Amino acid sequence: MTPFTRRNALRALAAGTAGVAVVSAPGAAAAMTGARQRAFAAAAAEFGVPEPVLLGVSYLKSRWDSHSGMPSTGAGFGPLHLTDLRAVAGGGSHHDQGTDSRGDSARGVLTPHTSSALQTVDLAASLTGVDAETLRTDPAQNIRGGAAILAHYQRDLGVRADSPAAWYGAVARFSGAPDSGTATFFADEVFSTIRAGASRTTDDGQAVTLAATPVSPQRDQVRALGLATLEEGAAEAPAGLAVKWIPAPYQDLGEGNYGNYDKAERPHDQKITHIVIHDTECTYDAAIGLVQDPTYLAWHYTLRSTDGHVAQHVLTKDVGWHAGNWYVNAKSIGVEHEGFAAQGTWYTEAMYRTSARLVRYLAARYRIPLDREHIVGHDNVPGTTPPTVAGMHWDPAPYWDWAHYFDLLGAPLNARPVRQPTGMVLINPDFASNPTGFTGCDTADPGAACPARGSSALFLRTEPRDDAPLLADIGLHPEGGPSTVAISDVGSRVSTGQRYAVAEVRGDWTAVWFLGQQGWFRSAGAVPVLGQVVTPRPGLDSIPVYGRAYPEAEAYPEGITPQEIVPLQYTMPAGQKYAAGPTVRAEYFSATTFDPASHVVVRGKTKYVQIQFGHRFGYVKLDDVTLSRTHP
Repeated sequence: MTPFTRRNALRALAAGTAGVAVVSAPGAAAAMTGARQRAFAAAAAEFGVPEPVLLGVSYLKSRWDSHSGMPSTGAGFGPLHLTDLRAVAGGGSHHDQGTDSRGDSARGVLTPHTSSALQTVDLAASLTGVDAETLRTDPAQNIRGGAAILAHYQRDLGVRADSPAAWYGAVARFSGAPDSGTATFFADEVFSTIRAGASRTTDDGQAVTLAATPVSPQRDQVRALGLATLEEGAAEAPAGLAVKWIPAPYQDLGEGNYGNYDKAERPHDQKITHIVIHDTECTYDAAIGLVQDPTYLAWHYTLRSTDGHVAQHVLTKDVGWHAGNWYVNAKSIGVEHEGFAAQGTWYTEAMYRTSARLVRYLAARYRIPLDREHIVGHDNVPGTTPPTVAGMHWDPAPYWDWAHYFDLLGAPLNARPVRQPTGMVLINPDFASNPTGFTGCDTADPGAACPARGSSALFLRTEPRDDAPLLADIGLHPEGGPSTVAISDVGSRVSTGQRYAVAEVRGDWTAVWFLGQQGWFRSAGAVPVLGQVVTPRPGLDSIPVYGRAYPEAEAYPEGITPQEIVPLQYTMPAGQKYAAGPTVRAEYFSATTFDPASHVVVRGKTKYVQIQFGHRFGYVKLDDVTLSRTHP
């Protein structure tokens, strides 16, 4: 990693919600110098860019944050996201870690590319005379660089006008998108923000406001940019979101092997119940190369960081190999986001917005509830059997802002607040002011502290005190001992939007049931909610927990080998309670040959309940538990 990703970030001095209108946290006023607002005004005046346009573009890139000079997942720096690939380390896809993303023990294990990117920091340097490092790390100079580029693009269009409406083409070009559909979506989002206005406190305590400005942009300017037009194809997407169809190859490789996904007829043969949020752990270009390799594996969508561009590779009716758990694969859609979970990088607003637009469309199409039981991270997917638990992936990791994402989905996580304790809590720390102390962001020095930056995670401790050990996880640490603060260790960690049953409250600390233990965190990090909980049926000392909801042996037809129902290494002891998700009927999608005609969905009589058991969800048999609802 470069020095920029090792550098300690400034702690967020002020907090805000994930929405557009933000109320600053108590005590933040002292940090609000107004320097960021003045920097936008000065740069706009210097380069002749309408201030609302400059503010709107910056909001769609970074939400005006500086990120202490650290790069985004698309190699962009600062409030204007000036891109510089040279300053960001690459890396292989997280699918290259020796694990099987197909997650089907009925088949053998599977077993890669370079990138190019826009170098807008170089253009900014030539236009301003400021060196690249300063443009990356100094917010005011970064804003100047972005304003200079916008003015340069406007001159190239031959347009001279002070009205924001006349800057649509320059804004579309600033997106960096090579196709008109993605560039148009970016520009439309910028001008929508300009019309609505926005106000928030940045990650370094700067209060910035974009006053609502009526504007009808000149959208026809995009034609003058000479951008490519996406070909009509099979891509499935909401109206107004340009999605490129880059198909994954369904190819017979001989000797009973094939790649790189499975044909199906969802939702006719089986329901789609989950959407899995991933990050690529490689560049967008590398991910596109991998998904087109027939000897590799495939997922449904990939999103590019810089401009939010979306590519689709597998039809949603078909089953991608992406989650490392075959039961989850068969029931889900996999959405990959260009990014690196641990390298101190941040996800752009453009990518958050296109992802939210896509996922909202998919959820409506397949009637998937917009909650954290159904819209899950790859890090929430359980192992299938005990040997696979330790190798499960942990992206998109704690730097994915779940609260902001659900705001963009139109499903705020705490939309119906409950004022009294209920026996269940929803994890809800303020992302900006929650710089949880991880290690392991620097591959060259895994024990070094990660930059102090916002996070969606809370650690759980064995006692209600900050210096108490973390909980044990026998799946990740079979040798015994507590979990660690390594960013890849999810053994004692909860995440925004997840729900847990309360075990005990002492002062300003709350304990929840987690992996068969009580885990303590400061109560300010959660809010009470209503819902269902499960507990072992009376008379049972403990019950098994499973990583997949497979049918009983007698449900399998002749010719299909029954999949063994193997519990994980965890159990749920009597008296403990866990937040209940959906109740599901046992299923196994038998798809071990290239010919889809031989694929069979096996359905059993056994019913399971999805539960929030640890950081990952799990399944318990309905016959083993008692379901009840929480109440104030």
